[in-house]
Amino acid sequence: MKKEIQIVVPKDWSAITLRKYLEFQSDLKAYEGEDDAILASMFYHLCAVTPDIMLKLDTETFTKIKNDLYSFVGNTDVPLVQSFFRNGIEYGFYPNLSKIEYGAYVDICKHTANGISEDWVKVMAILYRPIKKKFGKLYEVANYTGEEESEWFLDLGMDVHFGAWFFFINLSTDLLKGILKSLGTSTDIPPNIRQILVESGEAIHQLLV
Repeated sequence: MKKEIQIVVPKDWSAITLRKYLEFQSDLKAYEGEDDAILASMFYHLCAVTPDIMLKLDTETFTKIKNDLYSFVGNTDVPLVQSFFRNGIEYGFYPNLSKIEYGAYVDICKHTANGISEDWVKVMAILYRPIKKKFGKLYEVANYTGEEESEWFLDLGMDVHFGAWFFFINLSTDLLKGILKSLGTSTDIPPNIRQILVESGEAIHQLLV
């Protein structure tokens, strides 16, 4: 008698938590250049399909799942999520990064050195804070204390993480280009900034295309 199993294939990054993404990212780096191992890792981390079950799938099912995964995994260009609710509390992205506290800015720079890594949750706790007051579409967030809880961001969908990451990196890149242009120097992005981008979700795209 054949045993039926249910496979849930995610359609976008909102279904993948940061915790799962970090595990997946670790395998991508470990198996770089090994296409079969990377594919098995995709099935395991994104669909909870173990390698032994993957090998037993019929060709049509296997191909459909693979194509569905490829259709979104390489797309990390997602919009910024301005706010969201957790446990009845609304969190909002810091409304004006040009006015962010200096201590918060220093901590962001420290924890983004390796892209979206284990330290990224600390950045998210800085960028997203409880909303204290709302004025129409405008809002005011809680002050930065340096003691914000961050571990729960591991269980937040990657749509929120990627949206914040690329918003922050694109803004920083634009500001840097503006500064370099005003100084009359080349506007090429420095190698260290390029490396940060490679270490981010773009690495997935580069490995799978």
